[in-house]
Amino acid sequence: MDEPKVPPKPAPVAPAAKPPAAPVAAGGAAKAEHKPPVAAAPSGPTDPPAPADKPAPSFVAALQAALPDAVTHVSFWVGDWTVIVPAGRLLDVARHLKGAGFDFCSDVTATDWPQRPQRFDVVYSLYSIRDRHRLRVKVRAAEQERVPSVTGVWPAANWLEREVYDMFGVAFVDHPDLRRMLMPEDWQGHPQRKDYPLEGPGELLMESPLDWLKLRQAAHEAEIE
Repeated sequence: MDEPKVPPKPAPVAPAAKPPAAPVAAGGAAKAEHKPPVAAAPSGPTDPPAPADKPAPSFVAALQAALPDAVTHVSFWVGDWTVIVPAGRLLDVARHLKGAGFDFCSDVTATDWPQRPQRFDVVYSLYSIRDRHRLRVKVRAAEQERVPSVTGVWPAANWLEREVYDMFGVAFVDHPDLRRMLMPEDWQGHPQRKDYPLEGPGELLMESPLDWLKLRQAAHEAEIE
């Protein structure tokens, strides 16, 4: 009988090449990987001044002449003019600008810079329908500092200031109806502050929104009883 044929053995596979070793310094230890420094968080907007060849418009110059101590800085950025004023002079500036033709307050908003002592910038966007001019008025406010309400000058600021109060916690003095506008009355914190927890307020954080609604309903029923 013929002997059974034995299949040939597979050729040995060469081991995978090892990656080259990290360069060794003179002292014998491997050099640590270089990492770029982490940039510090910005402490606030730059509010750049206007270029030397860009004179302030007549309505800004008239404001500075009428209230010389009320404007602390004039800024020009991407085609828009901004005047920065102290909170204590806001109403004086607002009344002057209203008389100068800025009859429409189109928006009130805020930005939060927690690293700065006056962490909030409250920004009023004004428009002159007659002259088609735009101007921003900016007021800086600290954590507990109250800002005068401009609703007596521009009634359209009513709900706009309420939104800033709701989202940032900035309180407005003499506002006719200062209460939350977007969040429930019993909501904790102010969602657009930069230190607001991304997961929401801890006490009301639940997996299901229905559980949160049931908790609110139980609290209301307890008050009725």
